[in-house]
Amino acid sequence: MSLDPAHAPPPPYAPLNVLKRVAEEVWIVDGPPIRFYGLPFTTRMTIIRLPDGGLWVHSPIAPDPGLMAEVGALGPVRTLIAPNWIHYAFVGAWQALYPEARCHAAPGVRERAASRDVAIRIDAELSDEAPAAWAGIIDQLVIPGSSAHHEAVFFHRPTETLILTDLIENFERRAVAAWMVPLLFMAGNLDPDGKAPIDMRRTFRKGREAARQAIARVIDWGPERVILAHGRWYSENGVAELTRAFRWLA
Repeated sequence: MSLDPAHAPPPPYAPLNVLKRVAEEVWIVDGPPIRFYGLPFTTRMTIIRLPDGGLWVHSPIAPDPGLMAEVGALGPVRTLIAPNWIHYAFVGAWQALYPEARCHAAPGVRERAASRDVAIRIDAELSDEAPAAWAGIIDQLVIPGSSAHHEAVFFHRPTETLILTDLIENFERRAVAAWMVPLLFMAGNLDPDGKAPIDMRRTFRKGREAARQAIARVIDWGPERVILAHGRWYSENGVAELTRAFRWLA
C-alpha cells in the first residue's frame, strides 16, 4: 500500500485525521486514501480505550501530527492491531512513535510483510482467544475457510460494536471516482449492498462451511453497530446488515 493523495478522489469522510466518537470509549479516524493494486481506497482505523486507560488501535492509518496529539490526549497507545494479511502498512510508523506498544497481527501478516521488505515487529499472532490485556472486553475470532484471506474480527462487548476490515466493504458512490462505480458494483462491494468483494469470496470455495459457522457465531454476538475499514459503516441494525452481507455463505 502506498499513499497517492494526488490521484485520489476528494475526501468523502471529512474531516480527516480527527477522532470521531462512535460510542463510549470507541472512536474512529478516517484517513487519507491509499492506492491498492492501482485503485484508491478510503482508510479508517478504530481506537478503543480499555478499562486500564490504554489504547487499542485497530488497522492504524498514516500518522499525522494533529491526530497524534489527539490520540495522546486519550491515553497511552499499548496495542496495535494488524487485523488481516494486507492491513499492516502503517504499523511500523506507529511503532516508531510508540515503541512500547505491542503489535498483534493476523495469520499471514508476518510472511507478507517480510516478502515485501516491510519492517514491522510482530509480538503475537491473533487467534480465537483474546489476550489477557483485553479478555472479557473485546472478543475476537479469526474467520476460517479462505485459501488466501486471513482476517480477525473483534466485538467490543460494552458497546456491542463489531469491527471488521475487508470481510465487508461498502463503498459509496460519492467516495470513489466515477469510473470505479461499475467495477465496485460487479465486485459486490458498492453501498448499499456492500459485502466481501467477489475475488475474496472465491477464496472461500472449499471452506465455505467453516466460514459460515464462524460468521454465525459473530452474528450471535448480537452487534448493534458494525465498523468497516472501507466505506459506509453501520451505526445500527448490525445483525440485519451482517445477515444481508454474508448471504453468499448460505
